[in-house]
Parts: sequence; C-alpha cells; structure tokens
Amino acid sequence: MRLVLFDIDGTLITDRGAARDAFGSALDAVYDYRGDLSRYDFSGRTDPQIARMVLRDADWRDADIDARLPQLWDVYLAGLARNATPERVRALPGIRALVGELASHAWVILGLLTGNIEPGARLKLGGAALNEYFPFGAFGSDSADRNQLPPVAMQRAAEMHGHRFRGSEVVIIGDSIYDIRCGVPYDAITIAVASGKTPAETLRAENPRFFFENAEDLGALMSAITGHHRLTGS
Repeated sequence: MRLVLFDIDGTLITDRGAARDAFGSALDAVYDYRGDLSRYDFSGRTDPQIARMVLRDADWRDADIDARLPQLWDVYLAGLARNATPERVRALPGIRALVGELASHAWVILGLLTGNIEPGARLKLGGAALNEYFPFGAFGSDSADRNQLPPVAMQRAAEMHGHRFRGSEVVIIGDSIYDIRCGVPYDAITIAVASGKTPAETLRAENPRFFFENAEDLGALMSAITGHHRLTGS
C-alpha cells in the first residue's frame, strides 16, 4: 500500500495571490500591519509560522501575536472565501490526471500534508474542485512545525483504513525544501516537483528521492510513487 501525501500551494494548485491578498488584509485588520508581504517567501511554511515570521519583524512579541491568532484566522478565512474562486484558483498542469490515476487504485490512499490551516486548505482546494480526492490530512492547524505533520497524517490514515503506514509506504510530494525535509525523519519517499517558487537547483540540493520539473509526466510519477522506478525522474 501507499499513503501519498500532497502539499497544496505550488504543488496541487496556484491561487494567483488569493491567499496572500486575504492574509495581508487580515494582518492589517487584526494587527494594524501594513508591511510589504512580497518580500517574504511563504513556500513550505505553516500559516502560524508565517504569521509569527512577519509580525516578529514588525516588533510584535510572541505572546501578543498568539493572543490574536484566532481572530486573524477568522478574518483571513472570510477573505479567502471571497478570493478563492475558480477564476483565481486552478490545478497545476498534470495534477488532475495524477490524482485521478492515483485515486483509481484501491492500494493508494490520498491525503494532504500542508502548512495551511485546515479550513483554508479546504477553501483553496474547493476553488480548484479537488477536495473530493483528499478526505483527510495533516495541517498547519495541527502543528506549526511541519516536521510534526507526517505522523499526524499517518495516524489519521491508520484510523480510517486500518493499516499503519511506515517508511517507504509513505510518499510526500511537494514543491519546497520543507516538504522534502519533513519526510526524512520518517524514511518516507520524498518527491520534489519544481512547480512552485523554489528553484529547481535548490530542490535538487535537498536530495529528494525523486525530482520532477512538473507533474506532467504521469508514467514516471506513477513509477516513482509505486516504487517501480529507482532513479531520479526529470
């Protein structure tokens, strides 16, 4: 069996700035923050990490940041619900074919491993009509530390399917260095896809088990996921 865990932003979808716009508006409303978010790279970071990273730079103390986080998420989600429309959110090339093929196999369990808080993740995937493929996952609302998310997803998969996934039975697919790094302590198969903002050479330097420029080579990706292909893809 394979537990295949997908990152969202830059891996499954692009939202054309919908989430960043909503996040910026929420930071303004809740923390009176009007800084330039474009100087920050959000790739692979959890939503709580992003909030703390930005607000610490604006001289907010952690205790004061954390006290207002519930309000931040409420305002952010309201804005994201307005922004995450099918006109702005779209599946990246090759993704619909890949998740459709994976979902057709009973021995493949699909889940999410994302820094998004869960309601935000669902809004984004809803904009691209992809929620139906991912009944569960691990989210930034489960832990601010992405390295703590794989065991959360594995436990939820075990509860739903009665099988405890370990090591190479777990596949983590993402577009950032943090997607790759979080799988290493658990001996998961890591697949880097350079479809987000992280340069290909930066991803390759992390030594993922497999590397792809995008998700369009369905045959090679399926081989990497199923374990029939031991060399790095391209």
